[in-house]
Amino acid sequence: MPIERVVDYPRPGTSAPTQFGFSPDGALLTFLWSERGDSARDLWAVDLVSGSRRILVTASGLGASETDLSQEETLRRQRQRVRDGGITQYQWAKHAPVLLIPVNGQLYVMSVSGEAPGRAIHVAPSEQSAVDAKLTAEGDRLVFARGGELWVVQVHGEADAVPPLQLTSGSTPTVGNGVAEFIAQEEMGRSSGFWISPDSARVAFAQVDESEVPEYPIVHEGAEERRVETHRYPFAGCANARVRLGIVELDGGETRWLDLGPAEDLYLARVDWQTPDRLLVQIEDRAQQRLELRAYDSGSCAWRLLLVEESDVWVNLHDDLRALRDGAFIWASESSGFKHLQLCSADGSLIRKLTEGLWPVDSVLHVDEARRRVYFTAGMGSPLERHVYWVSLDGSPIVRLSEEAGFHGATFSVAGNRFVHVWESVTRPTSVEVRSVDDGQVLPVYDGGDLASAASDLRPPELVDFLGPSGDRLYGAVYYPPAARTGPLPVVVSVYGGPHAQTVTNTWGMTVDMRAQRLASLGFVVFKLDNRGSARRGLAFEGALRRRLGTVELDDQVAGVRWLVEQGIADPERVGTYGWSYGGYLAALCVLKAPGVFKAAVAGAPVSDWDGYDTHYTERYLGTPGDNPDGYRAASLLIYADRLEGNLLIVHGLVDENVHFRHSARLMAALERAGKGFDVLPLPEERHGVRPTEQNRPARRLVEQRISDFLVGSLLSEPPRDLP
Repeated sequence: MPIERVVDYPRPGTSAPTQFGFSPDGALLTFLWSERGDSARDLWAVDLVSGSRRILVTASGLGASETDLSQEETLRRQRQRVRDGGITQYQWAKHAPVLLIPVNGQLYVMSVSGEAPGRAIHVAPSEQSAVDAKLTAEGDRLVFARGGELWVVQVHGEADAVPPLQLTSGSTPTVGNGVAEFIAQEEMGRSSGFWISPDSARVAFAQVDESEVPEYPIVHEGAEERRVETHRYPFAGCANARVRLGIVELDGGETRWLDLGPAEDLYLARVDWQTPDRLLVQIEDRAQQRLELRAYDSGSCAWRLLLVEESDVWVNLHDDLRALRDGAFIWASESSGFKHLQLCSADGSLIRKLTEGLWPVDSVLHVDEARRRVYFTAGMGSPLERHVYWVSLDGSPIVRLSEEAGFHGATFSVAGNRFVHVWESVTRPTSVEVRSVDDGQVLPVYDGGDLASAASDLRPPELVDFLGPSGDRLYGAVYYPPAARTGPLPVVVSVYGGPHAQTVTNTWGMTVDMRAQRLASLGFVVFKLDNRGSARRGLAFEGALRRRLGTVELDDQVAGVRWLVEQGIADPERVGTYGWSYGGYLAALCVLKAPGVFKAAVAGAPVSDWDGYDTHYTERYLGTPGDNPDGYRAASLLIYADRLEGNLLIVHGLVDENVHFRHSARLMAALERAGKGFDVLPLPEERHGVRPTEQNRPARRLVEQRISDFLVGSLLSEPPRDLP
């Protein structure tokens, strides 16, 4: 397979529409899509009566560009794992046919009614980027964060008709209002720092004080001009940002501050308005073993505790809280060891459990109070699949809506009478259709076609399973070379291995893993395995690595190689591995701690010592360096440097603000002290991942060429070289 096939983006069969939304009246379905098949997405709409499809606004029409992104927008895309370009997000007003379209930090609003949409109006233009923005329910005002403060502006007329009103004050280089801190964005799944009340009368917002968080400079060594970024990075065991939660009226006025407790000991996990006067706030302790759901009165700021989730492993955050009109709410709990849904009364007491079983709910999709249904996704039958289900609020057997094998998702209209159904599998790219809940009518929106038309030369991996060393069933995927070969073959293990992730699924993305396909075309068997610690298997399976990172993950990956050898698939003398981020850490660990099994490794952006990673992620799994020093030491790559026997290639972006290049530099220094040779590919102007833009194509090509050349040289052309 030519290297260009790996570098090309989008990958074959992956140009499907994304980010679906229904207009408030349910007449239109909107989504982001490129009819050209490239990564620059435009905003489209389908009329659900006539079935006609049209572009509402193009990316080029709003000046969307990948070549001149602000630092704020670049970091937003990194932390939200946004790979596509053009228009990357949009929002409908809840009760009005008004759309918000942020592009490169600027804000555009357009009215959509009838066949001809209105013109996109540039609202509150500024040289400063808006970090976050939301429309009020009626679509007449826009709230946004810019320059460390929160603003509101009327949405009508021309851009300069009404100047924006500043709602907050007091920002400094280390204090900001209305923006989620780094930890919230990167690790907690909370990208926003403000929340508008249902009646659009007030807004709750986070004030973030990072003055005690350590500074970390990042030097752009490859840039033409001298440039240094300084980030506040909360290293494990060090100070976090101090977060306060305030409420201010949208007409302006004094901020009312809520009592959250000692700022140094808590995380502001989630904020949701239940009514115009009642704010539901989730507070997590620093140890992440206790989560409180509190109800605050927006006027008096008094609060009461509704419920508490506690675990001796950790408490997983979720976005499944749904408030009902009668004051009750849907909650997701892992108290059974598996995440399940329950109906709670307004005071937090349990009314009834809605789901149960030895499988976890993935997420709540929609609550239809009129039909008394909760729609959700889960992998009840197999963790390799995901299906759409519903269960009655009054208690009933669970009903499965999706049929075909694979991964399914859904987005519901406001009224709940229609939903967008999206599905894919290893043999079929993504298909999109709109289904009627009441009569089952189907409106096709996008057909990804079948394997033959999308990528005729790509063979889907074989999905396999076996019992691991702990007795747990482990799931893997095997990519075979295209030509039949006799005898055991060289193997490359593609690893991630970190907690809260799943790499083996019945999805089209598995088939179009182009790096795996290229390596298979070069004669390797490529293998993936979800070890203990991975997602969608329940809390005990995830928690097996608690306070001992780098142990059970490696044990299971070694067991995977041995299983391949037992099946006659793998040549035990020619096994290598590659991975990125946590996968880079695990790939390096493979050649350092299991040199008898793994002869070569490519470690992309690896964490070399967990004292250099952030608080929320690291402390969830390891505790702090102070309370678990032995766990930190045993999980470090640095103490195993003298064990290296095979070949190691380290790849890292020098301006990575997530896993700093310092991690790789420390690993290289340890290897040098141990007298061990290694290869290194520094990427001067890349961050944690090499984004798939045309501008970055040379860097992507270089990375893919070096990885394949390194593995071929290490495992095919010659045995691993003797290192000094």
